[in-house]
Amino acid sequence: MAVSREKNAPHQVVIVGGGFGGLYTAKALAKANVNVTLIDKRNFHLFQPLLYQVATGTLSPADISAPLRSVFSKSKNTKVLLGEVKDIDPKKQQVILGDQVVSYDTLIVATGANHSYFGKDNWKEFAPGLKTVEDAIEMRRRIFSAFEAAENETDPEKRRALLTFVLVGGGPTGVELAGAIAELAYKTLQDDFRNINTSETKVVLLQGGDRILPHIAPELSAVAEVSLQKLGVIIHTKTRVTNIENDIVTFKQGNEVQEIASKTILWSAGVQGSPMGKILEARANVECDHAGRVIVEPNLTIKGYKNIFVIGDLANFSHQTGKPLPGVAPVAKQQGEYVGGLIQLRLHGHTLPEFHYTDVGSLAMIGQNLAVVDLGFIKLTGFIAWVFWLLIHIYFLIEFDTKLLVVFQWAWNYISRNRRSRLITGREAFVEPQPINNNNPYQATETKQPVKV
Repeated sequence: MAVSREKNAPHQVVIVGGGFGGLYTAKALAKANVNVTLIDKRNFHLFQPLLYQVATGTLSPADISAPLRSVFSKSKNTKVLLGEVKDIDPKKQQVILGDQVVSYDTLIVATGANHSYFGKDNWKEFAPGLKTVEDAIEMRRRIFSAFEAAENETDPEKRRALLTFVLVGGGPTGVELAGAIAELAYKTLQDDFRNINTSETKVVLLQGGDRILPHIAPELSAVAEVSLQKLGVIIHTKTRVTNIENDIVTFKQGNEVQEIASKTILWSAGVQGSPMGKILEARANVECDHAGRVIVEPNLTIKGYKNIFVIGDLANFSHQTGKPLPGVAPVAKQQGEYVGGLIQLRLHGHTLPEFHYTDVGSLAMIGQNLAVVDLGFIKLTGFIAWVFWLLIHIYFLIEFDTKLLVVFQWAWNYISRNRRSRLITGREAFVEPQPINNNNPYQATETKQPVKV
């Protein structure tokens, strides 16, 4: 079924993706003399930075989601279309959703990024990443099922593996997950079980670089590392994971190859552009980088097509610093607002200077009362940074009622030190772990050097 265009209809803007980039583009066009069609395969906008709190039982999925139709209910020029774009025809200016075709005058592609396992896609089954609500629910299932299984496990060797959590990747997601799981084990759950002592839990963070949180100032990275260690997190830097199989993580530090037995392995080490990048590469002959991100022009269009924009995590914008901008919400928000403004000016025969990102800083939550904030002109740590982190995340939540819900949940969790969303849902609660042949789950191979914990 084709969506035909009416004669003399306003300029048709099609936005693919309801993340931060697509959302703020549509918001910028809400009062413009254009027709906007926002297409997403989900009917909601997801606040990804707080997914780790869903995965660790602090918040529920509804707390960090906003229905797209509700967001744009008062924007009469905006239509929300539920569907998945399968193809694009730049010559005919059409996007294809199965048997449905939508025509456009201007197209904005803002479909974000997926996990990257650096060519080891078979690891996905053993080490899920965190990009969607389903990912967060699966992580939550694995984390809390591990404690439940340990409560029923009489074999000390198997119990150690169940109480060992390995996180691969020391960026913001890995750091925030590690801190949240440590607080779960050492504070929230300490009185909830009778057969296990949750303080025996081991949370291990593996980072390929020489420090965690490499995107922030080195002194803040050092503060974050010390804070995590005080929470009980074991950190290995300069570490390369070489295999994940049968509940065993194999990693290499220098010439030393080591193994960790763990039932719960979580991935936060890399991202790659969504499949829309490959579609644009094939259809519009654009260039993509090694991570599948589309190389964009200084005004966020693609080469050869002035009416197609790519923004957010899918875009490789290197014109400002020589390096791609980070895949964070402020980048996508600013790019969406820029594109919305540029489209309106173009309709009146004007344009804008090339896009310029204003860095608003970087931040990461370590644990309760612990965070690091790098604003460039000032650096914050500890309680003040933690409060700033809370305020910034509340600001970026979309709907007012969502802000209230999250504030209430955080306040109650702070007072009670409890997490009310510890639901185990989805597949069978737990799968029997594979037998472990060594009594020491922290075993070394080749060099036979044990891991010190």
